Amino acid sequence: MGGGMRVSRSLEVWKMGTVNYLNALKLQDKLVSHRKTHKIPDTVLSLQHPPTYTLGKRRTDHNLLVPESDLKTIGAELHYTQRGGDITFHGPNQAILYPIISLRDIGLGARNYVEKLELTMIELASLYGVKARAGRVGETGVWVGERKIGAIGVRISSGITSHGLAFNIDPDLNYFKHIVPCGIADKEVTSLRRETDLVLPTEEVIHEQLISCFARLFGFSDIIWKEDTPVLPDNWEAE
Repeated sequence: MGGGMRVSRSLEVWKMGTVNYLNALKLQDKLVSHRKTHKIPDTVLSLQHPPTYTLGKRRTDHNLLVPESDLKTIGAELHYTQRGGDITFHGPNQAILYPIISLRDIGLGARNYVEKLELTMIELASLYGVKARAGRVGETGVWVGERKIGAIGVRISSGITSHGLAFNIDPDLNYFKHIVPCGIADKEVTSLRRETDLVLPTEEVIHEQLISCFARLFGFSDIIWKEDTPVLPDNWEAE
């Protein structure tokens, strides 16, 4: 492309609040098929989950350190998914982004995509004076020293992404004691609250900053915010 030619690309962001994990899964499946057929533009779901443990395709149940029956007593659910990565915890005060975007349209391969997700969280941390880094060999996600602050698990189907990233703003870190996070023993989990000296703004502001970092890194010049989106819009049910 010539010097001044830049295609303006817009990103639709659905601000969804707290969404049950299975509902978010169904919605992503629906949106992926809509993105494949160009019914929707590149879209990101911005949300949180109630306390939930999720396993990836590799089914590494041994990294869950308590019997599944005990999870109900701590108020958590367990779900099996088709994303990459190992066991992960999702819960309140954790910012989740699920991008449903076409990698072909932006000319990105899977490795570059994951690197940009890492940079999205690294940039967010840097806004609060926290020096984060991408995982070394054998580590996934984003780390502050030897402590994990952000998780990544993605699925790519026909060049369309789903699942995504989870960044710890201030979750209850006790939930992580019941798992081997991302399959790596002897590693701690941390949060933005724990690592920064700054007073944190509202979570909504941090979610928006995370999306801004994402949009900039992926070259979206325009963000269209959608609030109060129903989890499954009525007009989709009939398909």
